[in-house]
Amino acid sequence: MSYVGRQLPFSFVNREGELAALEAWWSQRGGRAGLVWGRRRVGKTALLQRFAEGRRTIFHTGAGRAAVGELAQLSRQVGASLPGGLRDLSARPYADWDDALDSLAELGRQEPLLVVLDEFPELAGSSPELPGVLRAFLDRAAGHTKLRLLLCGSAVRTMYGLQEEREPLYGRFNLSLQLNPFGPAESARMLTGLAPSDRALVYGLVGGMPLYLSWWDQQRSLRENLRHLVCQPGAPLLTEGQLVLATEVEAGEHPGAALYAIAAGRTRYGQIKDYLRAEPARTLDRLIELRLVERLVPVTEGETSRRRLYRLTDNFLAFYLGVIGRYRAEIERGLGESILDVLVESLDDHMGPRYEQCFRDHLRAEAAAGRLGPRVVAVGPWWREDPPTEIDAVVLAGRERKPILVGESKWTRRADASRLVSELRTKAARLGELPDLRYAVCARERLINVPSGVLACTAEDIFGS
Repeated sequence: MSYVGRQLPFSFVNREGELAALEAWWSQRGGRAGLVWGRRRVGKTALLQRFAEGRRTIFHTGAGRAAVGELAQLSRQVGASLPGGLRDLSARPYADWDDALDSLAELGRQEPLLVVLDEFPELAGSSPELPGVLRAFLDRAAGHTKLRLLLCGSAVRTMYGLQEEREPLYGRFNLSLQLNPFGPAESARMLTGLAPSDRALVYGLVGGMPLYLSWWDQQRSLRENLRHLVCQPGAPLLTEGQLVLATEVEAGEHPGAALYAIAAGRTRYGQIKDYLRAEPARTLDRLIELRLVERLVPVTEGETSRRRLYRLTDNFLAFYLGVIGRYRAEIERGLGESILDVLVESLDDHMGPRYEQCFRDHLRAEAAAGRLGPRVVAVGPWWREDPPTEIDAVVLAGRERKPILVGESKWTRRADASRLVSELRTKAARLGELPDLRYAVCARERLINVPSGVLACTAEDIFGS
C-alpha cells in the first residue's frame, strides 16, 4: 500500500539567511565559484531552484555515469536551456571538461550565467581530474567571464574537504554555504496546520529535514500518520531510516553501531567503547562532523572536561534508532498495526530529551535578541555526579562565564511552575552563591502558579507562528 499524504499546499519557506548569502555572492563582479553542501533531504535543490528563478541557469546533477555520459547529458541540458548557439551540442557534445567549461565561460561572457553542478562528488568520482581542471579554468577565466559556478553535494565530508589546503580548489571559492536541518521555529513554519504543541511533537519525531516535515499529513491524527509513515512494510520513515544509515554514516569504524549505542542510552565514551569493543574516537569525531552526534560537557566547564556525554542531534535518527528500531523487523513482517499502540506509548519517553533541546534553542534565540540580559556567552545543560544533579539549561554571561539563569523543561501538557522553581533553587545551589540568579520553566501547553519574575514558556513560545 503506497502512502500519499494530504499536506497543506506547500510553498518555499525559511532559508532567508542562505538566500541572502547567495544573493551577496551573485552581486560580486566577475566570474566566481561557490560551494553549497548539506545532508541528503536538507533542501539544497529547492534552495538553488528558488535562487535561480529569473536567472540564466544550467543545472546538471552528477549520477555516477562515465565521464562521456556526464558530458553528453550536460551538453543536452545546455542546448535545451540556451538554444541558438553556433555549436550544435546534440551533434558535437563536449569532448572533455576543459571543453565544457570554456564553452560555458563563453556563454557567460556578456551576461551572467549560473551553472550548478549538483552531486559534485559523483562527477569527481568518474572524472578524478575534475578538481584540478576546475582550478586551472578558474585561474585562466578570471576577469574574462560572468560565469557563476556552484558546486553542490550531499557527501558532507567530501564537500568540506574541497576547501582544505592540500586540495586543488583551495582558495578558489567565494562562497561556502552549509545547509543544516531546520530548527524549531523554522520547522513550525512548515506545520502551520497544527497546534504548537503538536508541531513540537512532530519536530521531535521527524526532526528538521524539510522533506520529512512535508510527509506529515496535517489533516490526519498522530495515529494515522504513524500508521502510514512507520507501521507498514516499506513505510516512508521506515525506509528512510535504513537509507540514512546506509548513505550518511560512512565514517570511521562501526558508525552505525556507535549511533545505536548512543540511542540506547550509552552516552559516555567508555560505554560506547565497551559496546563497540573498539576505540570509538575517530568514529565519534566523524559523526560529529556530520552533525549526527554532539559532544556535550557541563556548560560551566571547558572542552577539555572529562565529563563528556554524547547525544544524537538528529531527532529523526533518535526516533528511528531509539524507538522504531526495536520493532522494525516485526513491522516489516506485518505486525505494524499491533505495534502502533506500543509505539504511541513510547513517545513521551522519547520526547523528553528532544523538548529539553528545544527549550535550550529557545533560550539561545532569546539571548540573541537581548531578552536575557547583556553579554550572554553560552547556553547549555549542566550536571554533576555527586550528588547526582541535572539542570536542563544554564545561561552564562560575561568573560567570567557567570550563571545568570537556570531552567527546567517538562514534556507534560501542564506543569506547576512554583514547584519547578523550588526544585531549580535546590539544584542551582550547587553552582555556588548566585544571589541574582533568574529562573525559567517550560511545559508543553500550560504553566500554573508562575512566580513573579520567572520566565515561563510553552510550545506556543517555541513553535508558535
